[in-house]
Amino acid sequence: MTSSSGAAAAAPAHPPTSADGSGKALYGGKSSRRITVHDITAAKERGEKWPMLTAYDAMTASVFDEAGIPVMLVGDSMGNCHLGYETTVPVTLDEMAVLAAAVVRGTRRALIVADLPFGSYQEGPVQALRSATRLVKDAGVGAVKLEGGERSHEQISLLVQSGIPVMGHIGLTPQSVNAMGYRVQGRGEEAAQQLLRDAKAVQDAGAFAVVLELVPGELAAEVTRSLHIPTVGIGAGPETDAQVLVYTDMAGLTPGRVPRFTKQYANLRQTLGDAARTFADEVVTGTFPQAEHTFH
Repeated sequence: MTSSSGAAAAAPAHPPTSADGSGKALYGGKSSRRITVHDITAAKERGEKWPMLTAYDAMTASVFDEAGIPVMLVGDSMGNCHLGYETTVPVTLDEMAVLAAAVVRGTRRALIVADLPFGSYQEGPVQALRSATRLVKDAGVGAVKLEGGERSHEQISLLVQSGIPVMGHIGLTPQSVNAMGYRVQGRGEEAAQQLLRDAKAVQDAGAFAVVLELVPGELAAEVTRSLHIPTVGIGAGPETDAQVLVYTDMAGLTPGRVPRFTKQYANLRQTLGDAARTFADEVVTGTFPQAEHTFH
């Protein structure tokens, strides 16, 4: 997924534990155990919507875990917003493994999903299995995500058969930015039918959910109705089963122009900048450290 920032807005109130009072809700539920893909499937059956955020370090992940975010994605968006790359393409499997392990260590309840970076699964199913196995064994993630619909059917199928849960990703697939650019996918009858085929291919291969990125809302709603697995929208309208945002966009850390599909719920860039300037001013003026900060 790509990273950008949006307009500020107040966060909604915490919802009730579940629509039926059972306490099984993904967000607001009572269980303290790790959420699994079976919980995701059950949420689809209940008609429950749920949130997902990206995370790239233990401390941020712990904040989101305490807030009740049920699914966190260690996305290759780390390339844009954490590692300083211009795109997601340069992200390596080594980098993904290190940051995914940190997110796992920082959480107790959330299902942690890690992206398979560009070049770690395109050669075929065996390469995909080798890469995914490393993220499950070394980083401890509960699932992996990979891009592509029909073209990734064999990779998804082998991973699922091998016991590794897979989240698909269709529509705008940022790892293919050099080929497709950053634009809405699925416009026009032919493109819409291809996206529907991709969604069904992901489902048929055994994926437990699929991300729809930068897809017309009406098409995303049609895909959501046609699948028995949950859809996770980003720039795909309000009718998907779940919504995901890159956390630096959500929290107002990302600078630059605002794409319309993001929403900013805080302005941490300003907050951190103000804190840094206040610290610097106190050092320069000699007002920090004071007696209470000093050992004798």
